[in-house]
Amino acid sequence: MCEYEIPFHIQEEIMKRLPVKSLIQFRSVSKAWKSLIDSSEFIAAHSLRCHTHPQHLLVSYEDPEEGIKYVSYIDGDTFRQQRSLLTVPVSIKGLKKPVVVGSSHGLLCLYGSDPELTTKMVALWNPSIRKSIVVAVPDQLSVGKSNPSVGFGVCSVTSDPKIVLITQSWDDPNIETSYRFKVLVYNLSSGKWRNLSTDLPAKPVRDWSPVVVTDRFIYSHSAGSSTHNMIMSFDVTNETFESIDLPDTLAHHHPVNFFISKVRDSLAMFKYSGEIYPGGDICTVWMMEHGIQKLFTKLFDIKTPHDFIVGFRKNGIPIIQVTYDDDDDDEPPRLVVYEPNSEHNNFLEISVYPFSFNVNSYMETLLLL
Repeated sequence: MCEYEIPFHIQEEIMKRLPVKSLIQFRSVSKAWKSLIDSSEFIAAHSLRCHTHPQHLLVSYEDPEEGIKYVSYIDGDTFRQQRSLLTVPVSIKGLKKPVVVGSSHGLLCLYGSDPELTTKMVALWNPSIRKSIVVAVPDQLSVGKSNPSVGFGVCSVTSDPKIVLITQSWDDPNIETSYRFKVLVYNLSSGKWRNLSTDLPAKPVRDWSPVVVTDRFIYSHSAGSSTHNMIMSFDVTNETFESIDLPDTLAHHHPVNFFISKVRDSLAMFKYSGEIYPGGDICTVWMMEHGIQKLFTKLFDIKTPHDFIVGFRKNGIPIIQVTYDDDDDDEPPRLVVYEPNSEHNNFLEISVYPFSFNVNSYMETLLLL
């Protein structure tokens, strides 16, 4: 042994702080390093530090000629110049009509169907290491039988990814007495689906909209009625549901112009004035901090006569899809970063007609390695 060789346990602590790209390269240095980096204990420890790793913005859109594209931006000071077109794994390319559900601890969750459109599929994708897995939705929830809502998150304690499928049914008009709720949870560590039978929501929900995934919670904007908004949360660690009451200004806003997103790893809510869908003259953005007491904070107002928010940068600045200008209704949608204080737009050099953009953020981790 060299007199100046660094003890292995210190090497391990150093590597826990290194970026993913370096660790992938270091797997080729020695069998000991490869065994360490590939171990579930190291991957979990490295994942818990993901908030110190570079954050990326993933912009997905459908190109009329080439299909769905995924563009990644490093969310830093010069992020507009740090973009790359991601290579999509074959398993995800085979999905029909994939939709990005959300991201957690570096993993992206997509929901689509198999090529024959006979079975619904959920895919987990780690763009940082180009790994993915695809999981089939159980037969009783597959195409033609029901349309489950999909949630996804990574347990912050075990670093175990979980997929959550939610279905509800009732017999009109006796919704209160005939209400049925079914939840299935898939743990990547076990590779099995299981039925969640306790701590289910006590009341029926009229509608489930797309979900938002934060560090520990899966949120859904649920319309309790045609004029009442509510938030349903699912704790990925404890596997419990909670109904969250909103301030009156949000709770009683028309659901068709009420949306949720993620800002600084907290739940963001925004409402549009007027009756344009989506849109209105003014968009008001709120943020909720999920503690023992829910703290709702109004962040800012944005003038959005023809635009709508599709995501946020890590510093809280909104990303807006500009659908068209007053002078040219035929102009294709554009994606811009909007600075609320200066009211200045930075164009992201992506414009596609006539489809919309989807924006998600993700960190660099080793999960799925």
